[in-house]
Amino acid sequence: MHIDLNLLPALDALLEERSVSAAAARLHLSQPAMSRTLGRIRDATGDPILVRAGRTMALTPRALALRQEVQAIVQRAHAVFAPERELDLARLERTFTVRCHDALTTALGARLLRAAQEQAPLVKVRLLAEPAGDTDDLRQGRVDLEIGSTEPALPEIRGELVGEDRVVVALRRAHPLARGRLTARRYAEALHVTVSRRGRLRDPIDDALEALGLRRRVVAAAPTCAAAIHFAHESDLVVALPARVCGPIVRALGLGTRPLPLDAPELRIVQLWHQRCEGDKAHAWLRGHTREILRAICRGEA
Repeated sequence: MHIDLNLLPALDALLEERSVSAAAARLHLSQPAMSRTLGRIRDATGDPILVRAGRTMALTPRALALRQEVQAIVQRAHAVFAPERELDLARLERTFTVRCHDALTTALGARLLRAAQEQAPLVKVRLLAEPAGDTDDLRQGRVDLEIGSTEPALPEIRGELVGEDRVVVALRRAHPLARGRLTARRYAEALHVTVSRRGRLRDPIDDALEALGLRRRVVAAAPTCAAAIHFAHESDLVVALPARVCGPIVRALGLGTRPLPLDAPELRIVQLWHQRCEGDKAHAWLRGHTREILRAICRGEA
């Protein structure tokens, strides 16, 4: 099947403007010419793309699903043919999408936004929460940078270890476990809340306890570290979480921490991006700042 790639910029304009006349003006075409192009797009996709909704036009469900992907393809095509030039941060207009765990969002976000405001004032940063399941958003260009603990799962995804953190137990300062020696048995006998975006009531800490012949009582699962920390603040629940990444919110609420009385590996912090961004100077600027900020956090620098 022969595909006319010249239809892509027109489709992008139609999806963005949701109007034949506005899309025509954007591409410096006549309205009849854009109407004919819309007809060709409809033939190629087998979908109306734009439909009448009262006095305006609306995108079809297929068009809505295609919008971000088409925009990313057109932007990448422009990048291919654009002449290479030095990065001018003062004039850079771009929206970066960064996705990470809520604790990392809290620890990283303010510093990253400050760096952007100081160096690249026209840049916008969209911070997204982790999804409940795996996605191909990096591959599809919907996310620029993903920060978590997992290594790249696909050959086209690049990654780097930017730091490590240790697990501690957060609890009220008046909690019984805040006094005396915290043993694995005392820890297991407490009431626990886990942090899981999928609502899981079990994590690797349970495996470590069971290896010692112990079992803890998990009474709740929270979707974010922030929620779990608030639960611990308001009750005798305890929560295991990253010490330095969660340090600011733990201290803000006046909670205390105790070392986890178990052998637990360090938590790895890894940032991932798609290989197409390797030579993108603006993306390299973003990666460099997140790397610098996360390494400072893992060193315990406020």
